[in-house]
Amino acid sequence: MATALATLRRALWDSLLPPPKLRLSDWIEKNVYLPEGVSSLTGMVQLWPPQIEIADAIGSAAIERVTLVKPVRVGFTTLLTSALASFCANDPSPILSLLPTEADCRDYMVSDVEPIFDASPSLRGLLTGDADEGGRNTLLARRFPGGFLKVIAAKAPRNLRRHNVRILFIDEADGMDATKEGSPILLAERRTLSFADRKIVMGSTPVYKATSHVLRAYEQSDKRIYELPCPECGHFHEITWGDIHWPEGEPEKAYYVCPECGCAIDERHKPAMVAAGRWRALRPEIKDHAGFRMNALISLLPNASWGRLAREFVSVKNDPTTLQTFVNTILAQGWEEEGDELDDIELATRAEDFGLEAIPADVLIITAGVDVQDDRLEATFVGWDKAGIPYILGHTVIWGRYDDHSTWTELDVAISTRWDHPLGGKIKVDAVCIDSSDGETMETVYRFAFPRFNRRVLAIKGAAGNRPWIERSKTSVKGGRLFIVGVDGIKSNIFGRLVRPKSMRFSKDLPDVWYEQITGEQMVVRYVRGQTFRQFVPVPGRRHEALDCTVYAFAARQMVNPNWAHREGELSTPPEVPATSHAPKIAKSEWL
Repeated sequence: MATALATLRRALWDSLLPPPKLRLSDWIEKNVYLPEGVSSLTGMVQLWPPQIEIADAIGSAAIERVTLVKPVRVGFTTLLTSALASFCANDPSPILSLLPTEADCRDYMVSDVEPIFDASPSLRGLLTGDADEGGRNTLLARRFPGGFLKVIAAKAPRNLRRHNVRILFIDEADGMDATKEGSPILLAERRTLSFADRKIVMGSTPVYKATSHVLRAYEQSDKRIYELPCPECGHFHEITWGDIHWPEGEPEKAYYVCPECGCAIDERHKPAMVAAGRWRALRPEIKDHAGFRMNALISLLPNASWGRLAREFVSVKNDPTTLQTFVNTILAQGWEEEGDELDDIELATRAEDFGLEAIPADVLIITAGVDVQDDRLEATFVGWDKAGIPYILGHTVIWGRYDDHSTWTELDVAISTRWDHPLGGKIKVDAVCIDSSDGETMETVYRFAFPRFNRRVLAIKGAAGNRPWIERSKTSVKGGRLFIVGVDGIKSNIFGRLVRPKSMRFSKDLPDVWYEQITGEQMVVRYVRGQTFRQFVPVPGRRHEALDCTVYAFAARQMVNPNWAHREGELSTPPEVPATSHAPKIAKSEWL
Protein backbone atom coordinates (compact mmCIF):
# COMPACT_ATOMS: atom_id res chain seq x y z
CA MET A 1 0.00 0.00 0.00
CA ALA A 2 2.86 2.35 0.89
CA THR A 3 4.50 1.61 -2.43
CA ALA A 4 1.29 2.41 -4.30
CA LEU A 5 0.88 5.70 -2.43
CA ALA A 6 4.48 6.63 -3.15
CA THR A 7 3.97 5.88 -6.84
CA LEU A 8 0.80 7.99 -6.86
CA ARG A 9 2.54 10.89 -5.13
CA ARG A 10 5.43 10.70 -7.66
CA ALA A 11 3.00 10.70 -10.60
CA LEU A 12 1.12 13.69 -9.14
CA TRP A 13 4.38 15.57 -8.56
CA ASP A 14 5.61 14.81 -12.09
CA SER A 15 2.34 16.12 -13.52
CA LEU A 16 2.97 19.49 -11.86
CA LEU A 17 6.47 19.83 -13.32
CA PRO A 18 6.98 21.49 -16.73
CA PRO A 19 7.59 18.99 -19.54
CA PRO A 20 11.28 18.26 -20.18
CA LYS A 21 12.78 20.61 -22.72
CA LEU A 22 13.66 19.08 -26.06
CA ARG A 23 17.30 19.19 -27.06
CA LEU A 24 17.77 21.76 -29.80
CA SER A 25 18.79 19.05 -32.26
CA ASP A 26 15.55 17.14 -31.59
CA TRP A 27 13.45 20.30 -31.91
CA ILE A 28 15.05 21.19 -35.23
CA GLU A 29 14.35 17.77 -36.72
CA LYS A 30 10.71 17.90 -35.58
CA ASN A 31 9.91 21.48 -36.59
CA VAL A 32 12.14 22.88 -39.34
CA TYR A 33 11.26 22.18 -42.96
CA LEU A 34 13.59 22.88 -45.90
CA PRO A 35 11.68 23.97 -49.01
CA GLU A 36 12.96 23.55 -52.53
CA GLY A 37 15.57 26.15 -53.42
CA VAL A 38 17.04 26.53 -49.94
CA SER A 39 18.98 23.28 -50.00
CA SER A 40 19.67 20.39 -52.34
CA LEU A 41 17.74 18.29 -49.79
CA THR A 42 14.11 19.11 -49.13
CA GLY A 43 11.78 18.05 -46.32
CA MET A 44 12.20 18.03 -42.55
CA VAL A 45 15.74 18.83 -41.50
CA GLN A 46 17.81 15.75 -40.76
CA LEU A 47 20.99 16.78 -38.95
CA TRP A 48 24.02 14.70 -39.83
CA PRO A 49 26.05 13.36 -36.89
CA PRO A 50 28.60 16.19 -36.43
CA GLN A 51 25.82 18.81 -36.46
CA ILE A 52 23.90 17.27 -33.54
CA GLU A 53 26.37 18.21 -30.81
CA ILE A 54 26.86 21.68 -32.35
CA ALA A 55 23.09 22.27 -32.24
CA ASP A 56 22.81 21.05 -28.66
CA ALA A 57 25.69 23.32 -27.59
CA ILE A 58 23.86 26.30 -29.12
CA GLY A 59 20.73 25.30 -27.21
CA SER A 60 22.50 24.64 -23.88
CA ALA A 61 21.92 27.22 -21.13
CA ALA A 62 25.28 26.29 -19.60
CA ILE A 63 27.25 27.39 -22.68
CA GLU A 64 27.60 31.11 -23.38
CA ARG A 65 29.63 30.95 -26.58
CA VAL A 66 29.76 28.57 -29.53
CA THR A 67 32.45 28.90 -32.19
CA LEU A 68 32.55 26.86 -35.40
CA VAL A 69 35.55 26.74 -37.74
CA LYS A 70 33.89 25.40 -40.85
CA PRO A 71 34.45 24.54 -44.49
CA VAL A 72 31.84 24.86 -47.20
CA ARG A 73 29.53 21.93 -47.99
CA VAL A 74 28.55 21.14 -44.39
CA GLY A 75 25.21 23.00 -44.12
CA PHE A 76 26.15 25.51 -41.43
CA THR A 77 23.77 28.22 -42.70
CA THR A 78 20.81 25.84 -42.42
CA LEU A 79 21.88 24.90 -38.90
CA LEU A 80 22.26 28.58 -37.96
CA THR A 81 18.82 29.46 -39.34
CA SER A 82 17.25 26.49 -37.56
CA ALA A 83 18.79 27.56 -34.25
CA LEU A 84 17.58 31.11 -34.82
CA ALA A 85 14.06 29.73 -35.45
CA SER A 86 14.19 27.80 -32.19
CA PHE A 87 14.96 30.93 -30.18
CA CYS A 88 12.14 32.82 -31.91
CA ALA A 89 9.64 30.04 -31.15
CA ASN A 90 10.77 28.72 -27.76
CA ASP A 91 12.98 31.28 -26.07
CA PRO A 92 11.89 34.68 -27.44
CA SER A 93 14.50 37.36 -26.96
CA PRO A 94 16.09 40.26 -28.83
CA ILE A 95 18.19 38.58 -31.56
CA LEU A 96 20.88 40.07 -33.78
CA SER A 97 22.40 38.37 -36.82
CA LEU A 98 25.62 39.97 -38.07
CA LEU A 99 26.84 39.35 -41.64
CA PRO A 100 29.64 41.01 -43.63
CA THR A 101 27.66 43.15 -46.11
CA GLU A 102 24.20 44.56 -46.77
CA ALA A 103 23.89 42.26 -49.80
CA ASP A 104 24.64 39.26 -47.57
CA CYS A 105 21.92 40.36 -45.16
CA ARG A 106 19.27 40.69 -47.84
CA ASP A 107 20.24 37.42 -49.49
CA TYR A 108 20.10 35.62 -46.14
CA MET A 109 16.61 36.90 -45.37
CA VAL A 110 15.23 36.24 -48.85
CA SER A 111 16.97 32.93 -49.55
CA ASP A 112 17.02 31.28 -46.11
CA VAL A 113 15.03 32.86 -43.28
CA GLU A 114 11.79 33.68 -45.08
CA PRO A 115 11.49 30.40 -47.07
CA ILE A 116 12.21 28.24 -44.00
CA PHE A 117 9.78 30.13 -41.74
CA ASP A 118 7.09 30.08 -44.44
CA ALA A 119 7.53 26.36 -45.16
CA SER A 120 7.62 25.17 -41.53
CA PRO A 121 4.10 24.86 -39.99
CA SER A 122 5.30 25.62 -36.45
CA LEU A 123 7.07 28.79 -37.66
CA ARG A 124 4.69 30.09 -40.30
CA GLY A 125 3.46 33.59 -39.48
CA LEU A 126 5.80 33.93 -36.50
CA LEU A 127 7.81 36.80 -37.99
CA THR A 128 5.97 40.03 -38.68
CA GLY A 129 7.08 43.23 -40.37
CA ASP A 130 8.86 45.93 -38.41
CA ALA A 131 9.70 49.53 -39.09
CA ASP A 132 12.81 51.58 -38.53
CA GLU A 133 12.87 54.98 -36.86
CA GLY A 134 11.85 56.65 -40.09
CA GLY A 135 8.64 54.65 -40.27
CA ARG A 136 9.70 52.67 -43.35
CA ASN A 137 9.18 48.93 -43.43
CA THR A 138 12.45 47.07 -43.76
CA LEU A 139 13.24 43.58 -44.89
CA LEU A 140 15.97 43.17 -42.28
CA ALA A 141 13.98 43.93 -39.12
CA ARG A 142 11.22 41.60 -37.92
CA ARG A 143 9.23 41.15 -34.73
CA PHE A 144 7.84 38.05 -33.08
CA PRO A 145 6.00 37.57 -29.75
CA GLY A 146 8.48 38.41 -26.98
CA GLY A 147 11.34 39.65 -29.12
CA PHE A 148 12.72 40.93 -32.42
CA LEU A 149 15.19 39.88 -35.10
CA LYS A 150 17.62 42.33 -36.69
CA VAL A 151 19.94 41.32 -39.54
CA ILE A 152 22.75 43.88 -39.76
CA ALA A 153 25.79 44.35 -42.00
CA ALA A 154 29.20 44.62 -40.31
CA LYS A 155 30.01 47.56 -42.59
CA ALA A 156 27.31 49.66 -40.90
CA PRO A 157 28.52 49.89 -37.26
CA ARG A 158 26.17 52.77 -36.43
CA ASN A 159 23.29 50.27 -36.63
CA LEU A 160 24.90 48.22 -33.85
CA ARG A 161 24.58 51.07 -31.36
CA ARG A 162 20.81 51.03 -31.57
CA HIS A 163 20.11 47.57 -30.18
CA ASN A 164 20.73 45.58 -27.01
CA VAL A 165 20.31 41.86 -27.70
CA ARG A 166 20.54 38.59 -25.79
CA ILE A 167 21.21 36.31 -28.76
CA LEU A 168 23.99 37.15 -31.24
CA PHE A 169 24.69 35.15 -34.39
CA ILE A 170 27.85 36.02 -36.36
CA ASP A 171 28.22 34.36 -39.75
CA GLU A 172 31.37 34.55 -41.91
CA ALA A 173 33.28 36.51 -39.30
CA ASP A 174 36.50 36.42 -41.32
CA GLY A 175 34.80 38.40 -44.06
CA MET A 176 34.36 41.39 -41.74
CA ASP A 177 36.80 44.29 -41.92
CA ALA A 178 37.47 46.82 -39.19
CA THR A 179 35.42 50.01 -39.41
CA LYS A 180 36.19 53.55 -38.25
CA GLU A 181 34.58 52.63 -34.93
CA GLY A 182 36.63 49.46 -34.49
CA SER A 183 35.94 45.76 -34.88
CA PRO A 184 32.26 45.16 -35.78
CA ILE A 185 32.44 41.85 -33.94
CA LEU A 186 33.51 43.49 -30.68
CA LEU A 187 30.91 46.22 -31.18
CA ALA A 188 28.21 43.58 -31.64
CA GLU A 189 29.34 41.60 -28.59
CA ARG A 190 29.09 44.74 -26.44
CA ARG A 191 25.39 44.90 -27.26
CA THR A 192 24.91 41.65 -25.30
CA LEU A 193 26.56 42.77 -22.03
CA SER A 194 23.30 43.71 -20.29
CA PHE A 195 22.08 40.09 -20.45
CA ALA A 196 23.51 37.61 -17.92
CA ASP A 197 22.20 34.69 -19.99
CA ARG A 198 23.49 35.91 -23.35
CA LYS A 199 24.38 33.56 -26.21
CA ILE A 200 27.04 34.33 -28.85
CA VAL A 201 27.36 31.99 -31.83
CA MET A 202 30.17 32.61 -34.32
CA GLY A 203 30.88 30.60 -37.43
CA SER A 204 33.19 31.23 -40.36
CA THR A 205 35.43 29.77 -42.97
CA PRO A 206 38.91 31.01 -41.98
CA VAL A 207 40.84 33.20 -44.42
CA TYR A 208 44.26 34.35 -43.16
CA LYS A 209 45.70 32.50 -40.20
CA ALA A 210 47.41 35.59 -38.76
CA THR A 211 44.23 37.70 -38.61
CA SER A 212 41.40 35.16 -38.44
CA HIS A 213 38.57 36.10 -36.05
CA VAL A 214 37.15 32.59 -35.94
CA LEU A 215 40.52 30.87 -35.37
CA ARG A 216 41.30 33.26 -32.53
CA ALA A 217 37.90 32.55 -30.94
CA TYR A 218 38.39 28.80 -31.40
CA GLU A 219 41.71 28.96 -29.53
CA GLN A 220 39.83 30.42 -26.54
CA SER A 221 37.25 27.60 -26.55
CA ASP A 222 37.35 23.98 -25.43
CA LYS A 223 38.64 23.15 -28.96
CA ARG A 224 36.59 20.15 -30.04
CA ILE A 225 37.66 18.07 -33.02
CA TYR A 226 35.57 15.43 -34.81
CA GLU A 227 37.25 12.03 -34.82
CA LEU A 228 36.24 9.04 -36.94
CA PRO A 229 36.94 5.40 -36.12
CA CYS A 230 39.04 3.27 -38.46
CA PRO A 231 36.95 0.32 -39.76
CA GLU A 232 40.01 -1.93 -39.41
CA CYS A 233 41.54 -1.11 -36.03
CA GLY A 234 38.90 1.09 -34.36
CA HIS A 235 41.37 3.93 -33.72
CA PHE A 236 39.67 7.37 -33.56
CA HIS A 237 41.38 10.09 -35.58
CA GLU A 238 40.60 13.53 -37.03
CA ILE A 239 40.98 13.09 -40.79
CA THR A 240 43.35 15.67 -42.26
CA TRP A 241 44.54 16.23 -45.82
CA GLY A 242 47.79 14.40 -45.10
CA ASP A 243 45.76 11.22 -44.55
CA ILE A 244 44.31 11.28 -48.09
CA HIS A 245 46.31 9.43 -50.75
CA TRP A 246 45.78 8.40 -54.37
CA PRO A 247 47.63 6.50 -57.10
CA GLU A 248 49.96 8.64 -59.20
CA GLY A 249 47.93 10.47 -61.82
CA GLU A 250 44.59 9.11 -60.55
CA PRO A 251 43.26 11.50 -57.88
CA GLU A 252 39.69 10.28 -58.46
CA LYS A 253 40.73 7.04 -56.74
CA ALA A 254 41.68 8.79 -53.49
CA TYR A 255 41.39 6.88 -50.21
CA TYR A 256 42.03 7.43 -46.50
CA VAL A 257 45.04 5.86 -44.77
CA CYS A 258 44.64 5.24 -41.05
CA PRO A 259 47.66 6.75 -39.24
CA GLU A 260 47.43 4.03 -36.55
CA CYS A 261 47.34 0.81 -38.58
CA GLY A 262 48.24 2.05 -42.06
CA CYS A 263 45.22 0.44 -43.73
CA ALA A 264 43.76 2.04 -46.86
CA ILE A 265 40.08 2.86 -46.29
CA ASP A 266 37.80 3.26 -49.30
CA GLU A 267 35.22 6.05 -49.69
CA ARG A 268 32.31 3.63 -49.25
CA HIS A 269 33.18 3.31 -45.54
CA LYS A 270 32.90 7.06 -44.90
CA PRO A 271 29.14 7.22 -44.04
CA ALA A 272 29.49 4.55 -41.34
CA MET A 273 32.66 6.18 -40.01
CA VAL A 274 30.99 9.60 -39.76
CA ALA A 275 27.92 8.11 -38.09
CA ALA A 276 30.16 6.48 -35.46
CA GLY A 277 32.32 9.59 -35.02
CA ARG A 278 32.68 11.66 -31.87
CA TRP A 279 33.60 15.16 -30.79
CA ARG A 280 36.58 15.31 -28.44
CA ALA A 281 37.53 18.46 -26.51
CA LEU A 282 41.25 19.23 -26.46
CA ARG A 283 40.68 21.68 -23.57
CA PRO A 284 37.88 20.11 -21.52
CA GLU A 285 38.55 22.49 -18.61
CA ILE A 286 36.78 25.26 -20.60
CA LYS A 287 33.10 24.91 -19.69
CA ASP A 288 31.25 27.94 -21.10
CA HIS A 289 32.75 28.18 -24.60
CA ALA A 290 32.25 25.28 -27.01
CA GLY A 291 34.50 25.37 -30.06
CA PHE A 292 34.10 23.05 -33.04
CA ARG A 293 36.51 22.48 -35.93
CA MET A 294 35.72 20.36 -38.96
CA ASN A 295 36.77 20.07 -42.59
CA ALA A 296 35.01 18.92 -45.74
CA LEU A 297 36.75 15.53 -45.68
CA ILE A 298 33.95 14.27 -43.42
CA SER A 299 31.12 15.72 -45.52
CA LEU A 300 28.76 13.13 -46.99
CA LEU A 301 27.73 15.28 -49.94
CA PRO A 302 28.65 13.77 -53.34
CA ASN A 303 30.69 16.85 -54.31
CA ALA A 304 32.84 16.36 -51.20
CA SER A 305 33.98 12.80 -51.93
CA TRP A 306 37.68 12.18 -51.35
CA GLY A 307 38.22 11.52 -55.06
CA ARG A 308 36.54 14.75 -56.12
CA LEU A 309 38.43 16.80 -53.53
CA ALA A 310 41.73 15.23 -54.60
CA ARG A 311 40.96 16.09 -58.22
CA GLU A 312 40.21 19.68 -57.16
CA PHE A 313 43.50 19.86 -55.28
CA VAL A 314 45.53 18.65 -58.27
CA SER A 315 43.94 21.31 -60.47
CA VAL A 316 44.61 24.22 -58.06
CA LYS A 317 47.85 23.37 -56.28
CA ASN A 318 50.13 25.47 -58.52
CA ASP A 319 48.17 28.73 -58.22
CA PRO A 320 48.29 30.40 -54.79
CA THR A 321 44.89 32.04 -55.33
CA THR A 322 43.04 28.82 -56.06
CA LEU A 323 45.15 26.84 -53.58
CA GLN A 324 44.25 29.31 -50.83
CA THR A 325 40.57 28.88 -51.68
CA PHE A 326 40.98 25.11 -51.31
CA VAL A 327 42.81 25.47 -47.99
CA ASN A 328 40.17 27.89 -46.65
CA THR A 329 36.93 26.39 -47.93
CA ILE A 330 37.72 22.66 -48.01
CA LEU A 331 40.27 22.14 -45.24
CA ALA A 332 38.91 25.00 -43.06
CA GLN A 333 42.45 26.20 -42.38
CA GLY A 334 43.81 29.73 -42.32
CA TRP A 335 46.18 30.65 -45.12
CA GLU A 336 49.76 31.25 -44.00
CA GLU A 337 51.68 33.90 -45.92
CA GLU A 338 55.42 33.65 -46.38
CA GLY A 339 56.22 37.01 -47.93
CA ASP A 340 58.59 37.98 -45.12
CA GLU A 341 60.97 35.16 -46.10
CA LEU A 342 61.58 36.23 -49.73
CA ASP A 343 65.17 36.21 -50.93
CA ASP A 344 65.84 38.34 -54.02
CA ILE A 345 69.17 36.63 -54.74
CA GLU A 346 67.54 33.20 -54.74
CA LEU A 347 64.75 34.46 -56.99
CA ALA A 348 67.28 35.71 -59.53
CA THR A 349 68.75 32.21 -59.84
CA ARG A 350 65.41 31.02 -61.27
CA ALA A 351 65.73 33.20 -64.41
CA GLU A 352 65.05 31.34 -67.65
CA ASP A 353 66.00 31.81 -71.28
CA PHE A 354 63.01 33.79 -72.55
CA GLY A 355 61.97 37.43 -72.80
CA LEU A 356 60.09 39.92 -74.94
CA GLU A 357 62.28 39.05 -77.90
CA ALA A 358 61.91 35.32 -77.23
CA ILE A 359 58.30 34.79 -76.17
CA PRO A 360 57.62 31.30 -74.72
CA ALA A 361 55.23 29.24 -76.83
CA ASP A 362 52.86 28.81 -73.89
CA VAL A 363 52.36 32.56 -73.45
CA LEU A 364 49.11 33.57 -75.16
CA ILE A 365 48.34 36.85 -73.34
CA ILE A 366 50.50 39.82 -72.35
CA THR A 367 49.53 42.49 -69.83
CA ALA A 368 51.49 45.42 -68.49
CA GLY A 369 51.56 47.49 -65.31
CA VAL A 370 52.90 51.05 -65.28
CA ASP A 371 54.12 53.00 -62.24
CA VAL A 372 54.37 56.78 -62.62
CA GLN A 373 57.15 58.78 -60.96
CA ASP A 374 58.05 62.46 -61.34
CA ASP A 375 61.08 61.73 -63.54
CA ARG A 376 60.20 58.41 -65.19
CA LEU A 377 57.66 55.74 -66.06
CA GLU A 378 58.37 52.10 -65.18
CA ALA A 379 56.56 49.20 -66.85
CA THR A 380 56.59 45.45 -66.27
CA PHE A 381 55.34 43.12 -69.02
CA VAL A 382 53.78 39.84 -67.89
CA GLY A 383 52.85 36.91 -70.14
CA TRP A 384 50.15 34.38 -69.24
CA ASP A 385 49.55 30.79 -70.26
CA LYS A 386 46.30 28.80 -70.23
CA ALA A 387 46.96 27.53 -66.70
CA GLY A 388 47.30 31.08 -65.35
CA ILE A 389 51.07 30.91 -64.78
CA PRO A 390 52.63 34.39 -65.11
CA TYR A 391 55.87 34.87 -67.07
CA ILE A 392 57.73 38.09 -66.23
CA LEU A 393 58.88 38.91 -69.77
CA GLY A 394 60.62 42.21 -69.19
CA HIS A 395 60.81 45.53 -67.40
CA THR A 396 61.49 48.92 -68.94
CA VAL A 397 62.21 52.38 -67.55
CA ILE A 398 61.24 55.42 -69.64
CA TRP A 399 63.16 58.43 -68.40
CA GLY A 400 61.51 61.81 -68.67
CA ARG A 401 59.22 64.04 -66.67
CA TYR A 402 55.66 62.86 -66.20
CA ASP A 403 54.33 66.08 -67.77
CA ASP A 404 56.53 65.81 -70.89
CA HIS A 405 54.53 64.69 -73.94
CA SER A 406 57.49 62.75 -75.34
CA THR A 407 57.60 60.55 -72.21
CA TRP A 408 54.07 59.32 -72.83
CA THR A 409 54.71 58.97 -76.56
CA GLU A 410 57.53 56.57 -75.74
CA LEU A 411 55.20 54.59 -73.44
CA ASP A 412 52.58 54.43 -76.20
CA VAL A 413 55.17 52.95 -78.52
CA ALA A 414 56.21 50.40 -75.88
CA ILE A 415 52.68 49.13 -75.19
CA SER A 416 51.82 49.11 -78.92
CA THR A 417 54.78 46.89 -79.87
CA ARG A 418 54.02 43.57 -81.57
CA TRP A 419 56.50 40.75 -80.91
CA ASP A 420 57.15 37.56 -82.83
CA HIS A 421 55.37 34.52 -81.37
CA PRO A 422 56.65 30.93 -81.81
CA LEU A 423 53.31 29.94 -83.37
CA GLY A 424 54.18 32.13 -86.35
CA GLY A 425 52.16 35.28 -85.75
CA LYS A 426 52.55 38.43 -83.70
CA ILE A 427 51.56 39.05 -80.07
CA LYS A 428 50.82 42.39 -78.45
CA VAL A 429 49.84 43.78 -75.07
CA ASP A 430 46.21 42.95 -74.30
CA ALA A 431 45.64 45.26 -71.32
CA VAL A 432 47.53 47.91 -69.37
CA CYS A 433 46.95 49.38 -65.91
CA ILE A 434 48.56 52.76 -65.17
CA ASP A 435 48.71 54.07 -61.60
CA SER A 436 47.00 57.43 -61.09
CA SER A 437 47.13 57.46 -57.29
CA ASP A 438 49.52 60.41 -57.11
CA GLY A 439 47.43 63.57 -57.12
CA GLU A 440 50.20 65.45 -58.93
CA THR A 441 50.35 63.06 -61.89
CA MET A 442 46.67 62.00 -61.88
CA GLU A 443 45.35 64.34 -64.58
CA THR A 444 48.24 63.45 -66.90
CA VAL A 445 47.47 59.75 -66.52
CA TYR A 446 43.80 60.43 -67.22
CA ARG A 447 44.64 62.32 -70.42
CA PHE A 448 46.72 59.40 -71.65
CA ALA A 449 44.51 56.49 -70.56
CA PHE A 450 40.94 57.69 -71.15
CA PRO A 451 41.22 58.07 -74.96
CA ARG A 452 42.83 54.59 -75.13
CA PHE A 453 40.18 52.75 -73.12
CA ASN A 454 39.13 50.72 -76.18
CA ARG A 455 42.67 49.32 -76.21
CA ARG A 456 42.19 48.33 -72.55
CA VAL A 457 44.53 51.02 -71.28
CA LEU A 458 43.14 51.73 -67.80
CA ALA A 459 43.74 54.47 -65.26
CA ILE A 460 43.74 52.84 -61.83
CA LYS A 461 44.09 53.65 -58.14
CA GLY A 462 45.27 51.11 -55.59
CA ALA A 463 43.22 50.39 -52.46
CA ALA A 464 44.15 48.31 -49.41
CA GLY A 465 41.92 45.86 -47.60
CA ASN A 466 39.72 42.97 -48.64
CA ARG A 467 38.68 44.10 -52.13
CA PRO A 468 38.27 42.60 -55.62
CA TRP A 469 41.42 42.61 -57.71
CA ILE A 470 39.93 45.23 -60.00
CA GLU A 471 36.55 46.96 -60.21
CA ARG A 472 35.20 50.16 -61.70
CA SER A 473 35.28 53.09 -59.29
CA LYS A 474 31.93 54.19 -57.89
CA THR A 475 33.24 57.76 -58.02
CA SER A 476 32.41 59.57 -61.23
CA VAL A 477 35.46 60.88 -63.07
CA LYS A 478 35.04 63.45 -65.79
CA GLY A 479 36.19 62.29 -69.19
CA GLY A 480 36.58 58.55 -68.67
CA ARG A 481 36.53 55.49 -66.44
CA LEU A 482 38.66 54.96 -63.34
CA PHE A 483 39.28 51.52 -61.86
CA ILE A 484 40.14 50.50 -58.29
CA VAL A 485 42.73 47.76 -57.75
CA GLY A 486 42.69 45.67 -54.57
CA VAL A 487 46.44 45.66 -54.08
CA ASP A 488 46.58 43.57 -50.89
CA GLY A 489 44.93 40.54 -52.46
CA ILE A 490 47.21 40.68 -55.49
CA LYS A 491 50.34 41.11 -53.37
CA SER A 492 49.32 38.06 -51.34
CA ASN A 493 49.01 36.12 -54.58
CA ILE A 494 52.38 37.33 -55.85
CA PHE A 495 54.18 36.52 -52.59
CA GLY A 496 52.55 33.10 -52.58
CA ARG A 497 53.91 32.48 -56.06
CA LEU A 498 57.39 33.77 -55.25
CA VAL A 499 57.91 31.09 -52.61
CA ARG A 500 56.77 28.32 -54.98
CA PRO A 501 59.21 27.54 -57.82
CA LYS A 502 57.60 27.44 -61.28
CA SER A 503 54.53 29.23 -59.93
CA MET A 504 55.97 32.42 -61.44
CA ARG A 505 58.58 32.41 -64.22
CA PHE A 506 61.32 35.03 -64.69
CA SER A 507 63.11 36.25 -67.82
CA LYS A 508 66.88 36.30 -67.97
CA ASP A 509 66.57 39.89 -69.24
CA LEU A 510 65.36 41.22 -65.88
CA PRO A 511 67.96 43.34 -64.06
CA ASP A 512 69.05 42.48 -60.52
CA VAL A 513 67.32 45.58 -59.18
CA TRP A 514 63.97 44.17 -60.36
CA TYR A 515 64.32 41.24 -57.94
CA GLU A 516 65.23 43.64 -55.12
CA GLN A 517 62.11 45.67 -55.83
CA ILE A 518 59.70 42.72 -56.23
CA THR A 519 60.66 41.82 -52.64
CA GLY A 520 60.54 45.47 -51.56
CA GLU A 521 57.55 44.99 -49.22
CA GLN A 522 56.57 42.50 -46.57
CA MET A 523 53.33 41.59 -44.84
CA VAL A 524 52.95 42.47 -41.18
CA VAL A 525 50.07 42.01 -38.76
CA ARG A 526 48.97 45.01 -36.72
CA TYR A 527 46.37 45.57 -34.01
CA VAL A 528 44.19 48.66 -34.43
CA ARG A 529 40.87 49.57 -32.76
CA GLY A 530 40.36 46.13 -31.30
CA GLN A 531 41.06 44.18 -34.48
CA THR A 532 44.09 42.60 -36.12
CA PHE A 533 44.66 43.32 -39.78
CA ARG A 534 47.24 42.58 -42.47
CA GLN A 535 49.29 45.37 -43.95
CA PHE A 536 52.03 45.41 -46.56
CA VAL A 537 54.86 47.76 -45.59
CA PRO A 538 58.12 48.69 -47.39
CA VAL A 539 61.26 46.82 -46.45
CA PRO A 540 63.69 49.45 -45.09
CA GLY A 541 66.24 50.49 -47.69
CA ARG A 542 64.41 49.00 -50.69
CA ARG A 543 62.28 50.49 -53.45
CA HIS A 544 59.22 48.61 -54.70
CA GLU A 545 58.38 49.93 -58.18
CA ALA A 546 58.76 46.44 -59.70
CA LEU A 547 56.25 45.06 -57.20
CA ASP A 548 53.79 47.86 -57.96
CA CYS A 549 54.13 47.34 -61.71
CA THR A 550 53.60 43.59 -61.35
CA VAL A 551 50.52 44.16 -59.17
CA TYR A 552 49.04 46.39 -61.88
CA ALA A 553 49.84 43.85 -64.60
CA PHE A 554 48.07 41.15 -62.55
CA ALA A 555 45.05 43.46 -62.25
CA ALA A 556 45.08 44.05 -66.02
CA ARG A 557 44.87 40.29 -66.57
CA GLN A 558 41.40 40.35 -65.01
CA MET A 559 40.21 42.53 -67.90
CA VAL A 560 41.08 39.91 -70.53
CA ASN A 561 38.75 36.97 -71.09
CA PRO A 562 40.19 35.09 -74.07
CA ASN A 563 38.84 32.29 -76.16
CA TRP A 564 41.98 30.18 -76.03
CA ALA A 565 41.37 28.30 -79.29
CA HIS A 566 40.68 31.58 -81.09
CA ARG A 567 43.77 33.18 -79.56
CA GLU A 568 45.98 30.30 -80.68
CA GLY A 569 44.52 30.66 -84.17
CA GLU A 570 45.32 34.38 -84.19
CA LEU A 571 48.90 33.78 -83.08
CA SER A 572 49.33 31.06 -85.70
CA THR A 573 48.43 33.45 -88.53
CA PRO A 574 51.41 35.36 -89.98
CA PRO A 575 50.80 39.09 -90.38
CA GLU A 576 49.68 40.20 -93.83
CA VAL A 577 52.42 41.64 -95.99
CA PRO A 578 51.25 44.84 -97.72
CA ALA A 579 51.17 44.65 -101.49
CA THR A 580 54.02 46.33 -103.45
CA SER A 581 53.08 49.91 -104.04
CA HIS A 582 52.92 51.37 -107.54
CA ALA A 583 52.81 54.94 -108.73
CA PRO A 584 49.20 56.09 -108.69
CA LYS A 585 47.45 56.34 -112.03
CA ILE A 586 46.51 59.88 -112.98
CA ALA A 587 43.41 60.37 -115.05
CA LYS A 588 43.76 63.27 -117.47
CA SER A 589 41.06 65.83 -117.31
CA GLU A 590 39.18 66.40 -120.53
CA TRP A 591 38.82 70.02 -119.50
CA LEU A 592 42.59 70.42 -119.42
